[in-house]
Parts: sequence; C-alpha cells; structure tokens
Amino acid sequence: MTHMSRSNALRHVSLLLTLALVTGCLGSIYGWQVRTTSTPLPPSFDPATLGQEPVAILGALAMAGLHGNEMPLDHLLGEVLSKVAPHIHVISSKHSMSQINQQGLAVEYTRMRVDAELSYVLDRESLRKIGSAIGARYVFQPRLAAFVQAMTDRWTFPGLGVLLMQTRSADLRVSLQLWDTSTGELLWVSMAEGTLQSEAASRDYVYFEDAARVALGSMIADLLNRKTASTYTPLNKLVDSLIQIPLPEPKENGAQTTAPPTQ
Repeated sequence: MTHMSRSNALRHVSLLLTLALVTGCLGSIYGWQVRTTSTPLPPSFDPATLGQEPVAILGALAMAGLHGNEMPLDHLLGEVLSKVAPHIHVISSKHSMSQINQQGLAVEYTRMRVDAELSYVLDRESLRKIGSAIGARYVFQPRLAAFVQAMTDRWTFPGLGVLLMQTRSADLRVSLQLWDTSTGELLWVSMAEGTLQSEAASRDYVYFEDAARVALGSMIADLLNRKTASTYTPLNKLVDSLIQIPLPEPKENGAQTTAPPTQ
C-alpha cells in the first residue's frame, strides 16, 4: 500500500469512527420483541379490583445459577406499574420487606421463599400472615428464569482490523404470579421471553433493566387487557417508552387512572 493510499484509508477510518462515536453518544434505539403467555383470569376476578385493593410486590425469586441477578426485578416491577398501570394501588417491595421484618415474619417469609423456588407455590398460611402484615389483599411474585448478554462484532475496516460497530443483545425470560393473600388462590401467571438488540460503536451492553422493563410491561399489559398470548414490539409506544425515558418512583397510594396499554 502506497503512502497516499494508506493516508486516504486512515482518513476514511477516522471519519467513520467519528460518525460511529457521534451516533453512539446520541444513543441508539433498541430493536426488541417480547412474547408473552399468560393464564386466563378467573371469571370472578376483575383486574380493576387492583385499583381498589392494595397489591404488594414481594422480593423476586430466581432459578438456580441466577441468584443475585434477580435483585432489581421487584423494584423495576414497581417502576413499570407506576408507568403502565398507575391506577393500581401498589405497595413497593421495599415497604413489604420492612413490614415483614418489623412484624417478626422474616423467618417464615424466608422459608416460604425457599419452598416457592422449588414448588412455585406460596404457602397459604404464610401468605395470609404476610399479606396481613403488609396490609395487602394481593401480591405480585416475580421470578427470573434466564438472562444472557452478548456482543458480536459486526463491522471492521478491511485490512486494518479496526472495529467500528458491534451488535449488542440481551435475552431474558421472566415470570410473574398474582396471588390472593386471603384465600391462597393463584389468580394469574404470565411468562415473558424477550430479546433486545442494538448496534453501536460503544462497548456497553444492552442492560438487564431495559430488558426487564419491556418484559414486565408486556406482562402487565396482558393482565390489564385479559390477553393470554401476545407479541410486543416498539410499535407498542407505552411499553417501548419504558426504556426510552427515566421512570418515576412507584406510588404506594394510587394515582390517576390512564387507559391501559393496547398492543
């Protein structure tokens, strides 16, 4: 390669890097898709009841090998509910844990969690005591089933080995249960599988919280609209907005009602 051709090549590399870095600084829009499978709600249960009776969020559970990764999930569920379903009377996981401990139920709650990781069932008597301590008729129980992050080199400058673009992706599987603490009835179960992808010059991952927000938002949309199977994409603007803008803190005393999201 001549001095002139090498100089031109380096000039092009510099220009492409500048454009890529500017694009990365401005941020890139995720390509994402979430598929949900949810059980039908009992005919006697109206989702609107969740705006009248308190519903608490319990600490998230996780499959074996994922312990520790689930910790933000219950907090993120509170944020998502405040955005997607602000009419629901939410008691945050932080408040729930404080009440459980202050009422001397920490050991019983821990035992219920350990059993639930194996059986997927929240013990009726323990659930009744915990619901009474929290002051919640209903509880959401989130669970993390899978989470994988990956980076794939997509674009390098020929002959120089300069990396200009990567595909960043995250795959997540999460479930959500809704329990009646007074009867021990499992009212509703939903499973979401989501994938997010983005191409950028930066080496940042597609983060867990973004994947979790669209997955949780999709399941809550199913609950509000009584759907049993759905596919959500960025065309659902409300769910998509969960990863576009900062979310407000969850409101524990209810909020103004807005129309539920539609697919």
